[in-house]
Amino acid sequence: MARIATIDRASMNAEQARVYDAAKQTSGIVGGPYTAYIRLPKLFEACQNLRGSLAGGPLSRREQQVINLVVARHWNARYPWFAQCRASLGVGIDQSVLDAINARKTPNLPDAGERTCYTVASELLANKGLTDATYAAAEKTVGIEKLVALVATTGSFSMTCMTANSFGVEPPPENPTPLAQ
Repeated sequence: MARIATIDRASMNAEQARVYDAAKQTSGIVGGPYTAYIRLPKLFEACQNLRGSLAGGPLSRREQQVINLVVARHWNARYPWFAQCRASLGVGIDQSVLDAINARKTPNLPDAGERTCYTVASELLANKGLTDATYAAAEKTVGIEKLVALVATTGSFSMTCMTANSFGVEPPPENPTPLAQ
């Protein structure tokens, strides 16, 4: 159950309305955890900017989605999981990958970069860091720029998931891939 009410556009103060309108025109993302962020317009705007920076960075869309799925599953974040499943299917990630991550099993990923994203995000979340072996393998496979983006994406999306969980942001009832218990 939602703990925080959605502020409708007509009830927003001038600064909230400004950042909301800007987000609608650029990314279109104003729901989910952003229903909490809008209360702090500078945070809302910073999150939008970070999201845009990471989306335009060196990681492929599929690599970003693998990271987001791992993070949403780690935090048991139902709304982010719903949103990332939909986005992942939209970029061609197979349902079997979603099902494996949902079941906390290693997915069969066809691409070395995607496998690295899965491994690094999983290890970061489980161990609060990377072993020397994982770091070296990731740097060799994806390069330092992608590794920086991978770690940043894991952290940034963790904040999104914690926000959704803390404020009870729920997926719609027509959720085709619900988060396993």
